[in-house]
Amino acid sequence: MWSNFFVQQDDDRIGVAGAGQAGGLGGMKGFRGQRRTNKMSDSQEGKIKLAFFVSIVGVTLTVLGMGTEFWVELAQPKYFIGNQTCQMAHYGLWKGCIRTLWVSDIDPERTSCGPADLPGESNCTYFKFFTSGENAVIFKKTTNRNLNLAAAILALLSLTMMVMGSICIVMSLSKGVAFFLKPASFCFILSGVLVLLSVLVFHQSVLALLSSDHSIPLHHELSWSVACVGSAGAILIFGGFLFILLSLPFSPWQKCWPHKNSTT
Repeated sequence: MWSNFFVQQDDDRIGVAGAGQAGGLGGMKGFRGQRRTNKMSDSQEGKIKLAFFVSIVGVTLTVLGMGTEFWVELAQPKYFIGNQTCQMAHYGLWKGCIRTLWVSDIDPERTSCGPADLPGESNCTYFKFFTSGENAVIFKKTTNRNLNLAAAILALLSLTMMVMGSICIVMSLSKGVAFFLKPASFCFILSGVLVLLSVLVFHQSVLALLSSDHSIPLHHELSWSVACVGSAGAILIFGGFLFILLSLPFSPWQKCWPHKNSTT
């Protein structure tokens, strides 16, 4: 009798253990199935692609502005040299150009030489900030190498953050999960801030250039490349905030609502 009792107890324990293992495996399978099905919908994927397109516009404008030498125009008075020609300069982060224009082609109401898109002779050279560390001399005025280097480094860092943000968005779309949207938003917002800081530092370098010598009067104005880069910074920040909104749940309070119903 006692032997039958112990055998029955062992059978009951084995049955309970088997049920527990089956329940645990079923729970793990259910959890895996829930993880697999927790993917973004088609509408959310379309919104992410639209926000990514906005960010790509900012990236394109940044690359366009950074690669050109029309960040600032420095113009001498129209009749400073003579009655036939005048000189002006324009430069960007990497290269500067000295242009000789015909006075007859300039607007009669304009007192300074320019603008830079008029026909004339150009002499362009790359800056030596990054190679030998020499300052450039433009119309007897000397550039501030540290400020120019800082503006260029900030611009390159912004490009790096744009590439990282784009990689995060591509991974999010390929995996079908919204986990990478927050890192992408951080990268794009930081890249936009770095672009705007690069413009501010560059403007300070222009002011330092103008204050280095006062023998030749110059009229300066920021050109269309700065407009491209400034617009790109604002677009990148806007795109980053769009990714933040898309990474948030549609209705976060619904997560607590089923829990309250289950307790009741």
